[in-house]
Amino acid sequence: MHILHIYKDYAPVLGGIENHIRTLAELEAAAGHRVTVLVTDPGGLPERETLNGVEVQRLPRLATVASTPLSLSFPSAIRRAWPEITHLHFPYPIGEVSQMVAGRGRPYVVTYHSDVVRQRSILFFYRPILKRFLHGAARLMPTSQNYVETSPFLSPLRERCTVIPLCVEAEPFADPAPLIAPKGSPTLLFVGRHRYYKGLDVLLQALPGLDARLLVGGDGPMRAAWETLAGELGLGERVRFLGEVDDEDLPGLYASADIFVLPAVSQAEAFGKVLLEAMASGLPCITSELGTGTSFVVQHGVTGLVVPPRDPQALKEAIQTLLDDPEARRRMGEAGRERARREFSPALLLDRVMGVYEQVLNNGPGPSVSI
Repeated sequence: MHILHIYKDYAPVLGGIENHIRTLAELEAAAGHRVTVLVTDPGGLPERETLNGVEVQRLPRLATVASTPLSLSFPSAIRRAWPEITHLHFPYPIGEVSQMVAGRGRPYVVTYHSDVVRQRSILFFYRPILKRFLHGAARLMPTSQNYVETSPFLSPLRERCTVIPLCVEAEPFADPAPLIAPKGSPTLLFVGRHRYYKGLDVLLQALPGLDARLLVGGDGPMRAAWETLAGELGLGERVRFLGEVDDEDLPGLYASADIFVLPAVSQAEAFGKVLLEAMASGLPCITSELGTGTSFVVQHGVTGLVVPPRDPQALKEAIQTLLDDPEARRRMGEAGRERARREFSPALLLDRVMGVYEQVLNNGPGPSVSI
């Protein structure tokens, strides 16, 4: 089977969606399928190359507007590709419009990673096209049932959704040596891009008065502001900003912690794959109730605790609860490790996605939608 994935970026560009596409594409290629990934060129990378069996085509990028790389080459590239099935990763308006223009008569499916959350002005104009695009898909694949229920675009299309969560390769996180030596007090860990919706500022505000230190992995546009906030709160050496952490060092970083915290504040945090990595590492997790995958991945009272967003006091109380109860931390950590292995394995991801492809191809291309 020839499978075409469409999104704005691919490896070596880092990001949650980019990492998921790479994982899935490589799984499909290893299973014997021809896999092409169509993305834009961020600059300095080959126009075409094969990475771990995946054919990567990078198209010229004219500019980037509101985090959206613009390229006029997508329609012609889609016409030339002629895949048996096209798999788009939403949101990326250029890819979606190009599929509607150039991919008529060919079935497409959509992994629905997130609503358009921050670019409201763009959404005002794009909404009619988006609805036609979603209605034209043979199948929609959100990453959690929570998102189906809370998304204004998905909830009317529940019957056309197949929930397919992201995955984690659990083995590397099983028993690594700690990357950072323990100190006298317990260690909290945050890992992720430093963007507004990750809510690290809420965690920093919760930290005063807790007998714990915080390790912060990752980088991004909010780092300077969050470092400044840590200084203003007088946190000093209790908070350590580590910057970007190499993939091979991530298991050791998780092994350096006692509790993992993802205090996200917006539905832009649609899933939280770092929660899967933390669970695979045997860490209890604390996260926010956003109506997204965060409270699907973390089961309150079972694999961790779920608190209201933007509430430093509630977050502080949840952290203190786990700090005071090492047995609960152990129990939740073990439950999380088992859940990660049982429900979120790469093999399950591949089986679920291929099942959707086969269903679509056996039932025909679905509705024809054009603009």
